[in-house]
Amino acid sequence: MKITIIGTGYVGLVTGACLAELGNDVFCLDLDTKKVDLLNSGGIPIHEPGLEEVVARNRAAGRLTFSTDVEAAAHHGVLQFIAVGTPPDEDGSADLQYVLAAARGIGRHMQEYKVIVDKSTVPVGTAEKVRAAIQAELDLRATSATFSVASNPEFLKEGAAVEDFMRPDRIVIGVDATQEGERARDLLRSLYAPFNRNRERTYWMDVRSAEFTKYAANAMLATRISFMNELANLADKVGVDIEAVRRGVGSDPRIGYSFLYAGCGYGGSCFPKDVQALERTARHYDQELLILRAVEAVNDRQKHILGNKVVTRFGNELAGRHFAIWGLAFKPNTDDMREASARVLLADLLSRGATVAVYDPVAMAEAQRVLQLDLTPGQLANIRYADSPTDALVDADALVIVTEWKAFRSPDFELIKKRLKQPVIFDGRNLYEPDIMLASGIEYYGIGRSLQAAP
Repeated sequence: MKITIIGTGYVGLVTGACLAELGNDVFCLDLDTKKVDLLNSGGIPIHEPGLEEVVARNRAAGRLTFSTDVEAAAHHGVLQFIAVGTPPDEDGSADLQYVLAAARGIGRHMQEYKVIVDKSTVPVGTAEKVRAAIQAELDLRATSATFSVASNPEFLKEGAAVEDFMRPDRIVIGVDATQEGERARDLLRSLYAPFNRNRERTYWMDVRSAEFTKYAANAMLATRISFMNELANLADKVGVDIEAVRRGVGSDPRIGYSFLYAGCGYGGSCFPKDVQALERTARHYDQELLILRAVEAVNDRQKHILGNKVVTRFGNELAGRHFAIWGLAFKPNTDDMREASARVLLADLLSRGATVAVYDPVAMAEAQRVLQLDLTPGQLANIRYADSPTDALVDADALVIVTEWKAFRSPDFELIKKRLKQPVIFDGRNLYEPDIMLASGIEYYGIGRSLQAAP
């Protein structure tokens, strides 16, 4: 099947590469000439495990093309996936300018029936705006070409996006209950047939419900994280091990274990943006989502938790103190620094006069780019980018762990003690067991695992 993907970010590039892997003829459009040139030269603009190999294999096979040619893209695929960014606007709502620009580009050039599929995460009602934008372009050209608009939100986790696409737990598709909608359903059913051979994974619904489902899913996951973070902060006060609580609570089949890990706050391109956008949608309809307002507030506060623990231990004035930071990306297996907790921690420490040495397995270059936006020249001068985890430890008063990379899970604790000025670890992802740290002679501060009850 001929398919066009508009946008080559995380969603578009993974979707295009994986659909090509299934044997489809995929044309990926992006207006960023540098990105397209990079992709055509064999490079990858993002770090995503397994993606580079899939892209290379399908480019070589002639099933995957990258271009800036809008007209060629509109002509290529009967299925036109819109997978562009929907960044938050100033009021927290999703900015649809790129989605609607993609829709107008399709309408400006299409000559025959197309199914326009919203793959981007978009608010309820976006399909109607896409439909109107395309129809306006068709009217200007006085053409009778017909089209359908469907919603097919993505459920890809950064760091595992290729695996998630190729082995989906569900495929959500929204189509209209019209003749054209049925035509779209048939095409999408054929496209996703390879994923439904063992069991049916597709959930069919109306377009608005599909748009809403993505926001609801991310809002629920964000809620679970913030809920556990609040409990973890209380656990630190009353001498409770939040990991034991997690196991006890998660054993209830009505709850389960996923997304119940306490930590130093969630980040990335999805949860913060989608929670805000859903709240904005509610306000548009004169509704208040009080739980989600609290979820967002808890997460904003949680990103300061490591800095607060450092201040409690070393004092409010950190001039002359030096800290090692392990992990910068918002999660492991990605170089994505959007809304990363490390950005807040670094601002907290550097604003109090501390110096830091930082290390991340893949996000160092991206971190240097985004920190230029966050920090003052003086603060930037107090950051050293280390060559290895061990190098970051040199002359540090303590180690602070922000991202749960596998490489950090089983370190040489004796070496850590030798390199640090003091054997102190602040663990923002609860990688280590408090009793093992105690036995190793390490002063340990986890999230809900410090086990120091207030008198």
